[in-house]
Amino acid sequence: MVVDSASLTCQNRQMTANEPLVVYTRRDCHLCELAVTMLEQAGVDWRLVDIDTDPELASRYGNHVPVLLHESSGKELFFPFKEEQIVAFASG
Repeated sequence: MVVDSASLTCQNRQMTANEPLVVYTRRDCHLCELAVTMLEQAGVDWRLVDIDTDPELASRYGNHVPVLLHESSGKELFFPFKEEQIVAFASG
């Protein structure tokens, strides 16, 4: 049996091999801007989530942004990180 990894589902959610990382951020965060630049340079797909739009996220992360989330594994990578760490983290 051949399984197409791009069509696997987990908890009724479509997963892809290139699932974007979530970047937890907030407005006027220079470290968040740096993290986005690093993600772009690393060629990693990502999407921003402003923690201030969700009280639970704001409480959880506070001033500890940026944080990268690998949704399918649930793993988090807190800043500071390097481009090489981002690539390895995105790979799972």
